[in-house]
Parts: sequence; structure tokens; C-alpha cells
Amino acid sequence: MRNNNKKAEAKGETSVIDLFDLESPYVTEYRRLLYRLQNSDRGKELKSILITSALTGEGKSTVCAFLAMTASMKKGLKTLVIDADLRLPTIHKLFAMNLHPGLIEVLARGEDPKKAIRKTKVDGLDVLTAGTHGGNPTEVFDAEAIGRLVDDLKFYYDLIILDCSPVLPVSDPMLLASQVDAVIMVVKTGETQKEVAQRALAILDPRKNNILGAVLNNMNHTLPYYYNYDYYRYDYHQSGKGKTSPGNTPPTVESGPAQEKQIINDKIIREN
Repeated sequence: MRNNNKKAEAKGETSVIDLFDLESPYVTEYRRLLYRLQNSDRGKELKSILITSALTGEGKSTVCAFLAMTASMKKGLKTLVIDADLRLPTIHKLFAMNLHPGLIEVLARGEDPKKAIRKTKVDGLDVLTAGTHGGNPTEVFDAEAIGRLVDDLKFYYDLIILDCSPVLPVSDPMLLASQVDAVIMVVKTGETQKEVAQRALAILDPRKNNILGAVLNNMNHTLPYYYNYDYYRYDYHQSGKGKTSPGNTPPTVESGPAQEKQIINDKIIREN
């Protein structure tokens, strides 16, 4: 597995790893989220988790990155993050890596996955970026092939987290949901309408797939004053306005509003 980050590091780009504070309250909340995942009814079987959202800009990529760092740094799990959002890839930005080689090169060009996977500064945390393709990502995306790849990589990793496209704009998450052990949907409170979240959940089909619950983002006004702890993170999209009234599906995470392509002050992550 290669470490192909020299160009990104040469530009002075900041990795989300550099902003990850092990002593901060939000890491505690991600540990709680990870605990709930591991202690769910199927916790012992969860080696691959798909993280998606109804719309763009709900923070799914950030949740992927922070959950992966928590798993590797706090629990000692050998963890891999795969960017399966081939239309709007973000994981490479979070970890300050080059976009390619990545998943597209593995799927379309036969690149050896071990050569495409790159190590991070965190021991035990690796990343497979989305890669690059000159044509339509639909032509490259192959849920069954990704599923086979994930199954093969389970031999090397304790946990594989896939960042996938939003549910409503494209069919990728629906197709990939059956290829992983579990699915989590990120919902941005105060932005995503309840009906939109419900529609996305219905598309994912909980009757056929293991939908563990929802991660709630952007719950700024629900925390007591002693949880008001700032941190920095990346995000890459702003979604349309609306109002969310989520149900009682755990696990739940809270964070602040997103701004495109920059490091921003944010509120802590909190389980509801």
C-alpha cells in the first residue's frame, strides 16, 4: 500500500487528522457512536458500514472521517475508508491526499487495490480515494464489484467505512446497501425536511438492508453550555433549507453548519 500524499503535503494542505483532538468532547461522542454500532444486534458482524445521506451537504464525509479516526486511534481497529462517492469525492480533501489512484482505477482499469490504498498519519488507518474518470461515473460504478472488493479487504481490516453518494439524487447507495453489513444515514437537522429523510430511508429499504439508524448533524441549539466546544472540520457542500423532525433511530450525532471547501469553526459532535 502506497503513501502517495507528497503533492498534497507539499502544498501545505491540512489533513483532518491534524485537527483531530483526542481530548475533546466530540471524540467522546464518536466513541459513543462506535460503541453503539459495535453493540447493536449485529455488532459482531459489522465489518463494512456504508454512510450516506438524503441530499448533498449533510456532513456524511465528515462523519466517515471522524468515525474512522476514532475507530483506529481510540479502539485500535485496523480501519479503511473508501470514497465510493464517485460524483462528488471528498475523502481525499479531508485527508489531504491526491485523488488518484483510487476506487475508479481499481474498478475500471484493474489497479491492484493494495497499490491504490494509501496509509495515513494514523497507525492503522488507510484510505482508498475515489480516483478519476473522464466519463460518466455511472459507467464505472459497479455495486457488485465494490461488494466483492470490500469482502476481499475484510481479511486485512477490522472495519471498512464507505462514503457513498446521497440517496435521492442517484441510485448508488440503494445498489450498494445490499453489499455491506450495515448502513447509516446522516441527516442535517434544520435543513433536511422530514419527508425527504423518510423518502431516502424508504429507498434504502430497511426490510432488505441493515439500516442501523441516523446520525443527526447541525443540532446547534440543543446542547447545554458546557458542551459548547469549538473544533475545526472540512465540509464540501451546502444543502437547501428545510426542517427536520427525526425519529428515534440511534445512533445520533450533532455538529454545526457546513461551509464549502474550507476549515470552519463548528460545534461538537453529540449523541442525542
